[in-house]
Amino acid sequence: MLLTGGAGFIGAHFASRLVERGYRVDLVDDFSRGANDAALVALEASGNVHVLERDLRMQGALDDVDDDYDYIVHLAAIVGVANVVEKPYDVLRENVFVTERALSQAHRQSALRRFLFASTSEVYSGTLENFGLTVPTPETTPLALPGLDRPRTTYMLSKLYGEAMCQHAGVPFTIVRPHNVYGPRMGLAHVVPELLQRAHNATDGRLEVFSVDHRRTFCYVEDAVEMMIRSLESPRCEGQTLNVGTQAPEVTMAELAALIVKVVGKDLEIVPRAATQGSPKRRCPDMTRAGELTGWESRVGLEDGVRLTYEAYRTEVFEAAAAARE
Repeated sequence: MLLTGGAGFIGAHFASRLVERGYRVDLVDDFSRGANDAALVALEASGNVHVLERDLRMQGALDDVDDDYDYIVHLAAIVGVANVVEKPYDVLRENVFVTERALSQAHRQSALRRFLFASTSEVYSGTLENFGLTVPTPETTPLALPGLDRPRTTYMLSKLYGEAMCQHAGVPFTIVRPHNVYGPRMGLAHVVPELLQRAHNATDGRLEVFSVDHRRTFCYVEDAVEMMIRSLESPRCEGQTLNVGTQAPEVTMAELAALIVKVVGKDLEIVPRAATQGSPKRRCPDMTRAGELTGWESRVGLEDGVRLTYEAYRTEVFEAAAAARE
């Protein structure tokens, strides 16, 4: 199996689960965002994962890799609000480039069984803005575009373009749209680890929370990866576009913050702050189709998932950072 973006948050969990299933994986990453950390070293030491440090933005980056992969999983992309705001043109152009190169690799394969493309829940944002959105949101929702002059549009547009490329590339494909996937090793640019960090470090008895009335559902990474692998392997999922996420419970950011305070074990007052610009008030996937086709629904509850995430971050990030400062 070829796995692009494999050193990233979902990629490393994906590779680990593949090894457990007996797959051999060529893991491709340029390490501009993904980490060559202990988790990746352990995967490579298993003997079933071969790490290839390649930049898919460069022509010919994959010319020397095999042509007999059963599966190609394409997770590589420029992501993150900071990137979108600071270099929107690069996000749009380069995400399309790397998808084209992954699909070109798919065309080279002698007997490819499936190409899995990781899109995004952001593809629903234009419909929400212009017409309103059914919540929970099914994959059959007609898609509209938000303003093309907005930097934030470039990321969703690059993923929507990627979906269209998959539809017309002439390879067997499955498209997945992840919704609020969280867990260990995802960096700090996400609401769950961000709030965990601020709660862990709080010294004044307060925790500021933005968009307190906005509602989300959250999917623990191991559940998301299981859905994605099942969608990759299942003949019924070929040619399908599937949400990946959790349909319930839908919680406000204030409720999430209260849970995080409980998990961290501090007595903190939640201080409401303004809504984050561009953030939708609700985001929740309809998981009916994905559940029927993959036979899987989220099993890790939100409190258990947040606790597992905190345990990993506390030792590997927060306490390590504190020790480095001493």
